[in-house]
Amino acid sequence: MPRPQVEQLTRLHIVRQSELAHDVTAFIVDRQARGLSRRSVDYYSDELRYLCAYLEGRGVGRVQDVTADHMRQYLLQLAGRGRNPGGVHCAYRAARAFLRWAWTEYELAPPCPILKVRAPKLAQEPLEPVPLPDLRAMLTTCQRRTWAGDRDRALLLALLDTGARASEFVALDVADVNLGSGAVKVKHGKGGKWRVVFLGAQSRREVLRWLRFRGAAPGALWIARDGKRLTYAGLRQVVRRRALAAGVAIPSLHSFRRAFALACLRGGMDVYALQKLMGHAGLDVLRRYLRQTEQDLQAAHVKAGPVDRLL
Repeated sequence: MPRPQVEQLTRLHIVRQSELAHDVTAFIVDRQARGLSRRSVDYYSDELRYLCAYLEGRGVGRVQDVTADHMRQYLLQLAGRGRNPGGVHCAYRAARAFLRWAWTEYELAPPCPILKVRAPKLAQEPLEPVPLPDLRAMLTTCQRRTWAGDRDRALLLALLDTGARASEFVALDVADVNLGSGAVKVKHGKGGKWRVVFLGAQSRREVLRWLRFRGAAPGALWIARDGKRLTYAGLRQVVRRRALAAGVAIPSLHSFRRAFALACLRGGMDVYALQKLMGHAGLDVLRRYLRQTEQDLQAAHVKAGPVDRLL
């Protein structure tokens, strides 16, 4: 057999019998080749680094030696060391993706051990939106006709009005926004998918005021003082600074997305239209956003309660 073919077969053999760390690296390369976002790749890298260290510490050097009991013990250890349920669930999802990939990639004998491990249970408490009175207070701190004031006012309103993820929001360019129709193209959505969201008349007016400072040149819609694209951390700092100036609790960036979802539901939007606007593949995640509050249930009872309505 020619030497190049021998070397090729040797490499294939090494892949099948590789060390666990090598398998993790191969999986990360696969995620990158599939075009996942930098944040998604970093998520897998971080979670699987912890998993790899745990397994190797217990003498597991190959992916095919991983068992369902290893995974259950790993999840228990994470919970015992203070990870909240959401964090443990994130670790489970990363491990599930890796092990399913490995069993397919290396054609390992079924079943994949993760199939025997049930996903950790997540609490079903409502996800809190940014309180609208707090947001109004934050808006009052944005001084009109100033660079920072007009930018931050437009930014806060657009973040709520589009319901976009923070990473999608900072990736917007000027060319993505149609100030006539309010349509906004989200080109860097989760999983590489694009969609269209919208700005209402008030938000479009504030974005137009911001553009008088920024200028209409191509490039990032939201920029910092140095003219560079506003980063995720920069966006978080803007929200933090405005909350502190208003004397209100600092909201998370994701709480704007929750407020968007809840406001749309209360306004009568069709749940399937809302699913598309938020960029969800299904309704499972959306149900957590739309878990009704006590006030919603009370209003529904006032509207349709049998005794007051019928007797």
